[in-house]
Amino acid sequence: MLVYEFIPNGTLFHHIHNKKQGSCISLTTRLRIAQESAEALAYLHFSTSPPIFHGDVKSTNILLDQNCTAKVSDFGASILAPTDEAQFVTLVQGTCGYLDPEYMQSYQLTSKSDVYSFGVVLLELLTSKPAIDFDAPEEEKSLSSRFLCAMEVNKMQDLLDNEIKYEDDMELIMKIAELAKECLNMKGEERPNMKEVAEELDRIRKLKQHPWGVECNPEEIKTLLDEGSHNIASEYSGYSNIDEEAEESISVGR
Repeated sequence: MLVYEFIPNGTLFHHIHNKKQGSCISLTTRLRIAQESAEALAYLHFSTSPPIFHGDVKSTNILLDQNCTAKVSDFGASILAPTDEAQFVTLVQGTCGYLDPEYMQSYQLTSKSDVYSFGVVLLELLTSKPAIDFDAPEEEKSLSSRFLCAMEVNKMQDLLDNEIKYEDDMELIMKIAELAKECLNMKGEERPNMKEVAEELDRIRKLKQHPWGVECNPEEIKTLLDEGSHNIASEYSGYSNIDEEAEESISVGR
């Protein structure tokens, strides 16, 4: 007998596609769910021996507990990564709309197959649209195809969920969109791995929490310091980095 943890809040799919009137999932919550899910998949890929490939990453397989903490579930299509590469060949399993194109051609499930599927989940979080819409015209059935076309012509905002479209975080939303685009690369070798995806989502979350730290590179910091003290700036302009300037400024102050 197996006893599973009770997950009272259902699936991510339910929350983003079957919304109750008046309910709203903030960008902050969506971003946290994405990062927690990515970390769970990264754990399977990098912290188990042998690594585990989930094989069916989708919003219905991401459960939310009472605190809306994400739990990756359903390992029915999962495989252990074999040492013999020939053993990777398997029957194609998974869900239409999430399947890695390389996997469908080669019948080889890899860690990058999970990355592709997770990229589709990111799109669901951004757009609240289903991965596949069977009622739509042929060219609009696949969410990933619609997204990639929209990115090509700079019309990603047309696909965004209205609940987050008008938040003052468009720059961060586009960072998530760019990450999703990388995950959906047709060539698996050109996709990031799940650890890199989780790290990037963590970085974006921190930018969301601390907007004052957004994209402030050393050159920009140097410029700000220079504006604050023209005399010190001219005296120490030959220094190549901020640490050296700060150290020299302390010496002068003494």
